[in-house]
Amino acid sequence: MSSAAPGAVVNRAAGDGTLRREPQAPGRRASRPAAGWLGVVPLLGFAAVMLGLPVAAMAAGAFTASDDAGTTSVTAANFAATLDGPYLESLLGSVRLSALTAAVATVLSLPLAHAVVTSRIRGLREAVLSASGVIANLGGVPLAFAFVATLGNAGVLTGAFGLGEKGWSLYSFWGLSIVYLYFLVPLMVLTLTPALDGLRPQWREAALNNGATGLQYWRHVALPILWPTLLSGFVLLFGTAFSAYATAAAMVGSSIPLVTVKIASALTGDVLVGQAGIALALGMDMIIVAALVMGVQLLLQRRTSAWLS
Repeated sequence: MSSAAPGAVVNRAAGDGTLRREPQAPGRRASRPAAGWLGVVPLLGFAAVMLGLPVAAMAAGAFTASDDAGTTSVTAANFAATLDGPYLESLLGSVRLSALTAAVATVLSLPLAHAVVTSRIRGLREAVLSASGVIANLGGVPLAFAFVATLGNAGVLTGAFGLGEKGWSLYSFWGLSIVYLYFLVPLMVLTLTPALDGLRPQWREAALNNGATGLQYWRHVALPILWPTLLSGFVLLFGTAFSAYATAAAMVGSSIPLVTVKIASALTGDVLVGQAGIALALGMDMIIVAALVMGVQLLLQRRTSAWLS
């Protein structure tokens, strides 16, 4: 009698004495993986309530409008308004700022994280990672005030180095980009550190023993392995910068067109009254942009994983 588990593949002796692999009939154990999905139900329910319902409410408000008589109708005018004039400019401004800062932070963080991982001073590594965890979560009004006091028009460094006479302005696109890099670079360092820890020293030694240079090792060995992590980190940084609001609102206000600031202005009626539908449509535009970026990242990551396998 065979003692193999149901659903397993066992070897049976054929008539000519050879062994033949035969699958066993699925039994009770075959249904256990399906039962394991029950553990995901609470997470899916939480995501449906905390994410699905707000998105559904946002979509419903974006596609409806009310006239002076209080009559509600389905319309696409809110989305049409977001694709024209200052609303489109704010959306494109947020995409440019987020893509630029995410790309620069990704490039800058790789050598920094590599220096941390390869450091022989354990205390230095722990101090850098601890500081990165704190700085990555520092934002909002305190961060804006710190940069205004340091690099603003009357900032300490601005006056000490005469940056104002050299054309420096913190309240510009490039000034805001530097502020965003302040918390994006530490966040990327935290993201890359575990991946760099996974690079085995034997791979570099093997490459060098076969005549490869350090640049060739990074180009043909290390970077292909780190590519999925770099893509995931870039998407994380893009989403963080794209959704940031308090720092930009406190530092530059509406002088730089950003979609988050424009949404807040439309909801509070600072400029125009009754623009809540347009604000909800702008929120849906943000979700669409984030979904497109994540879709491209998943596609590239899948192709890279298939190539590495």
